[in-house]
Amino acid sequence: MVFCVAVKILIVATLLGVGPRVECLNFNFTEFDDSTRDQLILSGDSNMFSGAIQITPDVNGESIKYKSGRVLYRKPYRLWSKGYNASFNSTFVLNIQAQTHPGGEGLGFILTGSSVVDINAEGQWLGIVEPQMNGSSQANTVAIEFDTRKSYVEDLNDNHVGLDVNSVYSLVQFSLSELGVNLSSGLNISVHVQYDGELKNLTLFVEDMKIPVFSEIIDLSAYLPENVYLGFSGSTSDFTQLNCLRSWAFNGAEEDDDNLWIWIVVPILGVALLVGVAFAVYWKRKLDREKLEDAYPSIEEAIQGSSTAPRKFKLKELGKATGNFSPKNKLGKGGFGTVYKGVMENKEVAVKKVSNKSTQGKTEFIAEVTTIGKLHHRNLVKLIGWCYEKREFLLVYEYLPNGSLDKFIFCEKSSMEESTISWETRLSVVTGTAQALEYLHNGCEETILHRDIKSSNILLDSEFNAKLGDFGLARSIKLGDQTHHSTKELAGTPGYMAPESILTGRFTRETDVYAFGILILEVACGRKPGSQSQQDDYNSNIVHWVWDLYSKGRILSAADSRLNGDFATEDMECVLILGLACCHPNPHKRPSMKIVLQVLKGEAAPPPVPNERPVFMWPPLPPSFKELDISHGQITPFTELSGR
Repeated sequence: MVFCVAVKILIVATLLGVGPRVECLNFNFTEFDDSTRDQLILSGDSNMFSGAIQITPDVNGESIKYKSGRVLYRKPYRLWSKGYNASFNSTFVLNIQAQTHPGGEGLGFILTGSSVVDINAEGQWLGIVEPQMNGSSQANTVAIEFDTRKSYVEDLNDNHVGLDVNSVYSLVQFSLSELGVNLSSGLNISVHVQYDGELKNLTLFVEDMKIPVFSEIIDLSAYLPENVYLGFSGSTSDFTQLNCLRSWAFNGAEEDDDNLWIWIVVPILGVALLVGVAFAVYWKRKLDREKLEDAYPSIEEAIQGSSTAPRKFKLKELGKATGNFSPKNKLGKGGFGTVYKGVMENKEVAVKKVSNKSTQGKTEFIAEVTTIGKLHHRNLVKLIGWCYEKREFLLVYEYLPNGSLDKFIFCEKSSMEESTISWETRLSVVTGTAQALEYLHNGCEETILHRDIKSSNILLDSEFNAKLGDFGLARSIKLGDQTHHSTKELAGTPGYMAPESILTGRFTRETDVYAFGILILEVACGRKPGSQSQQDDYNSNIVHWVWDLYSKGRILSAADSRLNGDFATEDMECVLILGLACCHPNPHKRPSMKIVLQVLKGEAAPPPVPNERPVFMWPPLPPSFKELDISHGQITPFTELSGR
């Protein structure tokens, strides 16, 4: 009753206009000239000419090495106040023209608590923070960086965007290369930044793309003061570029202080409502917790009940080992969590913090611990321990210094810090992965389906030995009982998924073989697999491309050009044909991992594949009697697992 009355009171108050009045900060600079100079604060090396703001200009041919500049809108913007978070939109056009290769260093769209713009932040600091303030809350700066040089090992490449909070070590990074955008091309690049103060969501769009480059949850009020200054910063180093701002528009709602009396009236009118809401929220959370515990009543029991369960760690131990999960220790981010480097007992480890945003993350956590914990093979990543505390899910693995395979086979030609690996090493990695997968299929008490074979899940130790990791999607099946596993969503990564798994949702040993075939082709070709949104949509992916070359008698043309022909042609041809055999549209025609391993070891010839790529059909034509895999006097059936 109190709840209903409070709602009615608040509705009446709203209709009467009792509420905070909101004003807007709006400006639109279609170009920059003397008429706009008074509205801006320029400092450092920034200047205004040719209708634009040159943040690191080339003046009279002078050197622009080690320069930094800033430009801020002169009027501060009220970002938040008690009980209120502002929302805003900003659109601007950047023009970055590299003077060296790569360019350097970059630009940043910044929100900062200080109007002091003359700071010493050239080079890798992008004009965002001074070195002595990096990582300190006193920096009072949040920035979206447009970085054109790989200044740190943690940087993705020399063409990425990142979200920086009081530091130039980005919380998240996203490459623009795959989107066809080159920051330092000298072309105008339009950018749109959107912040939802209620949802605390920051979204970045580049050009006219409908899909955002990133959309991150961040409470700006936790890092920035009530009033902030908006603007841009830029820098150069030994690597130089012209950092230019061509136009800038901003629209943001601000709370007005003129009617502060509402802060007295509204709380009185809303007391009853707040009591009711608090009571309702309390019970809802209580019920949610009970439902969650019902859904996962025995996470620890499920793990510790296994005789092969690895060591359990405390959250405090893992926080200490990783520097409280510092971005500087971030090794990578995948679909089910972020991996950090840590040191425990003088030994380097890799700690994966499993995403807890969905119940699926919990499922993957339990699956990975209970699956990989009982497996022992030299080509599988070793799971050292786990932690479930304060609703945090963490896994501790052995640390593999060379990281994942994909960074070596897909490294950019311009990169000087990463180089491709030799054919002998690639063949060794593929063979090691095949040994791991053959063990999962045939060497365990139950058949293990990995369901996410891909180059980013193949990790390399100091000797470049392959270690298959990420068992979050792995499932066990008992062939004798034909046990099925059902989930709501498809498992795996687009481009690696067999066409029948996309169509039917079933996952089998044969679908693992298909993904392994994709892995073979990308390792041999140095080419990414391509997208696959439908079961028959592989006209543009790697399978179609290699099969087309094979049909023309030119399959060796698919070999990675970065190998410079340094391989035995018969070995390369054998591996490419084996990859096609594994990716046969008919699962009955794919070789088992036992046969695949024999081919890779030179103990058998690759299975024959038709000259023309077969059309995918479902249900598939059954194999002939001669094609059935007869082992130990028993015919091995087409294994079947219901998908998710």
